[in-house]
This record gives sequence, C-alpha cells and structure tokens, in this order.
Amino acid sequence: MLYLTFILCFLCSILMTPVVKKLAFKVGATDKPNHRKVHQKIMPRLGGLAIYLSFLLGILILQPESPYPTAHAAIVAGGVIILVTGVLDDIFDLSARIKMVLQIAAALVVALWGGVDVDFINLPFNGRIEFGIFTIPITVLWIVGITNAINLIDGLDGLAAGVSSIALVTVTGMAVVMGNTYVVAMGVILIASTLGFLKYNFHPAKIFMGDSGALFLGYMISVLSLLGFKNIAVISFVVPIIILGVPISDTFFAIIRRLYNKNPLSAPDKSHLHHCILKLGYTHRETVLLIYAMSAMFGLAAFIFTMTTVWGSILFIIILLIAIELFVENIGLINKNYRPLLRIMGMLKNR
Repeated sequence: MLYLTFILCFLCSILMTPVVKKLAFKVGATDKPNHRKVHQKIMPRLGGLAIYLSFLLGILILQPESPYPTAHAAIVAGGVIILVTGVLDDIFDLSARIKMVLQIAAALVVALWGGVDVDFINLPFNGRIEFGIFTIPITVLWIVGITNAINLIDGLDGLAAGVSSIALVTVTGMAVVMGNTYVVAMGVILIASTLGFLKYNFHPAKIFMGDSGALFLGYMISVLSLLGFKNIAVISFVVPIIILGVPISDTFFAIIRRLYNKNPLSAPDKSHLHHCILKLGYTHRETVLLIYAMSAMFGLAAFIFTMTTVWGSILFIIILLIAIELFVENIGLINKNYRPLLRIMGMLKNR
C-alpha cells in the first residue's frame, strides 16, 4: 500500500500543479522580478497548494496512526494554519510579524495539543537534562526555526523542493531503521508530493512553490524530525540538525552576516548560499545541483554519525564544524573579509 500511495501522490502532484499554476495567475499569486531575485519575468507561485493537495490524498489513503493519541490531528491542524499563512502571503504579501505569529500558533498546536515536544535529553555517561518549563519554548523555536530555514533557501528554481526531498528521504530512512512507521508513512507521502511538483519547479521553473510550499515543507520536516528523535540521547539529537545542515547553516550564517555587517536581522540581502555560489561563476542549474549534493552529503553524514561511539561522535562534530567554517570563509558567505580560520591556517603555514 505504501508503494501505491507513493505513485498516486506523485501523479496527483503532477496533475494538480498545472491547475494550481492557472489559479495562481487568476488570484494574483505571482512573483515579480527585482534586484534581489534571479528570475527575469513574472512567475506564478502558490505551488505549495499542489504539494498539500497531494499530501492530503496520501493521508486519506494511508490514514497513518501516530504514536501519540492526538499528534496526527494536531500535525494536520498545524499544517492547515501554515498552508493558509503561505497561501495568503503568496497572494497578499503578509508582513513578517503576522507570518511569525501564525507560525508560532501552528507550533503551539503541535506542542500543546499533539504532545510533540522534547521533554528531556539523555546525556552521555548516564546524565540527563530535563527542560521543564522550557520544553514548549524550545519545541516552538525548533519548529519555527526550521520552517523559516527552508523558506530562506527558496531562492533558485527547484532548490527548496530538492533540498526538502533529500532531507525527507534521510529522515524517512532513519525512521525505517528505528521502526517508526508513522514517520515513514508521512515521509513517503511528502517525498512523492514534492517530487511530483519538482517536475515543474526545476530549472527553468514553470511555477514557484511560494511560501505556501516552503513554509509547509519546513513545518512538516521540523515536526517529523522531532517525532523521530524525541527524548533520546543528546548525541542522537544532533542527527536532525546534521540532516538539515544546508538550510540551518544558511540561516545561521545569514544571522551572523547581518550582525557582522551591522545590518538589521530582518533586512533581506543577496548573500545567501546560492547567491555566493552563483557569484563563483556556476550556472543556475549547476548551483542547484551542487547544493543538492551538499544536502545529500549531510544526509550521509547523519547516517555515519549514528554509527559512531560517543567520542567518535564528538570528533565527527568538530571536524564537520571546521569543514563548514572553511567552506563559509572560502565562498564569502558572511563577508569577503571574514576569514579568521583561513588566516590562522595561513599564519601556521608561514611559520
């Protein structure tokens, strides 16, 4: 039934996307080119609606049962809030404040009604951290953070859809290993729905997923990763962070970049990961494929990470962080003059 559902969701997404494209033009859900954007003509957005409709079909067919009594209903309800937020933003361009309030509302529905949260983390050597009153704030921060991280990388044709698909494949693969059938079912439905849309979204794109798609995928990835790694060892809790290494890194360094350059945190710029790679001379398609490869490497790294010992995991994290920092400095993700680690390496080399 799982394979059949995958095929049906994939086909539904392929069939619904052209319909949604026509609807986008009718309701004014279009993206106009400007100095920050790569595309040169007016493009329809609202593609997330096609992904969501295919997702609903999969839910109706499989009717997955969540491990917590109200989790599934809460996840679906939160997804509706996120989708409505994205659709309204695609049509009317909502303010950042309104979008944030609605995202927090969706996260609270999942955490308070669904019980999808992180109450504690087991530390190495039999330790344990209880989050207590910080359980809900930490859960909300995770959901809202990942939701926006996926949205921030949605800057090139097929980029967010492809990166999300790779992350979902990794999360679903982990769920298979852990025997979490609910996450497997939800993951398969989302992968099929996103890949069907990607047929129209890959360069040259015929439609953008818009905030309706980027926010919804970010929300679902954040929730499924929470379900897959709830109340486990701190080392294992790093796994979803590694899986989402590309969007998390891009978001983290965007914050650092704005602080370093003394710009407002909410100020948009043209220095995200995909912008920096484009500046190196790669084509649109090559940039997207390169970031796909990076996402796949993070996914593979997550699997390798789970197979190591505690000390091996710590060493692995240190090496990974150094590699990320060197990459960031080489491509100028923060600033072309920001090269602390490279300078240190240069000094050591000249000694």
